[in-house]
Amino acid sequence: MDPISQGALGASLSQAAARRGKQVIAASLVGAIGGMVPDLDVLMRSSTDPLLFLEYHRQFTHSLIFIPIGGVLTGLLLFFVFGRILGLTLKSTVLFTTLGYATHALLDACTTYGTQLLWPFSNARVAWNTVSIIDPLFTLPLLVCITLGLVKKRPLYSRVGLAYGLCYLLLGLVQRDRAETVGWQLAQSRGHAPIRLEAKPSFGNLLLWKIVYETETHFYIDAVRVLNQSKLYPGEAARKLDLAADFPWLKPTSQQYQDVQRFDWFSNHYLALDPKAPNRIIDTRYSMVPNEISPLWGIELDPYATAEQHVVYYTARDTGPEKQQKFWQMLTGEDLD
Repeated sequence: MDPISQGALGASLSQAAARRGKQVIAASLVGAIGGMVPDLDVLMRSSTDPLLFLEYHRQFTHSLIFIPIGGVLTGLLLFFVFGRILGLTLKSTVLFTTLGYATHALLDACTTYGTQLLWPFSNARVAWNTVSIIDPLFTLPLLVCITLGLVKKRPLYSRVGLAYGLCYLLLGLVQRDRAETVGWQLAQSRGHAPIRLEAKPSFGNLLLWKIVYETETHFYIDAVRVLNQSKLYPGEAARKLDLAADFPWLKPTSQQYQDVQRFDWFSNHYLALDPKAPNRIIDTRYSMVPNEISPLWGIELDPYATAEQHVVYYTARDTGPEKQQKFWQMLTGEDLD
């Protein structure tokens, strides 16, 4: 999730474990830092390899086995930087940073991006699809409870915030399952027997969900608003990538071929051809408007590239007025124009 959410959850757990008084403030600070530190893996980039950061973001720094290591290293650093000034012992500093660190990967796994919780034993990307990567309804109450705890110097408020956060994530689980049920019913009405089907929360809420299901030849993208009654917004379909047929000139020994395999792993095999650009491969899991095939990122291949040349990685963020209006209409349950 976003750094503010990660820091807020890390601060909440550390504050909840603190004693009343000044320790609440110190625990909140080092816990917040511990909750954000795992995302320093975004610094692992390469000027020549555009996909390197996809492999290392949410990898070893986010694995369950690395939590005590990351917590101790962060605690040692923070203790010598300002832990002693805040009145913390080395032991308490390490405890609070480890608690903060421990929240990070588990919260990330609740999103749709995928987190390698079991690294190095598995490189599977765990994604429980229960909350958006940015969701103010999750984060703001945590921040309010943390602030109250800091002002009153009592851990009770952060414990209330943690209880709220857990309930919100459980609500996301319920909403996800309801959206998936609608998705299976929709696929059946179309005469499809999906190979797999997933529902993912749209940006910043648990009401509007993106449904993606896979058949032998296509990915189908739809949206559903799940409240007391479900409202369906039928969407689009994209033909699945067939690398041999779509790029017959691409040699298996080339770097571009290897990059496609890496991108396929990152996208959890949700790759399709971009209908607007024949040399582009897109990740169908994400779009600003949940019933559209309008990818947030993809890769572009060059038929004239050398054997050592990488693909081009690109991002697209179409947030114009028309997209915003359509998203808002769907979120509020209106009929689309």
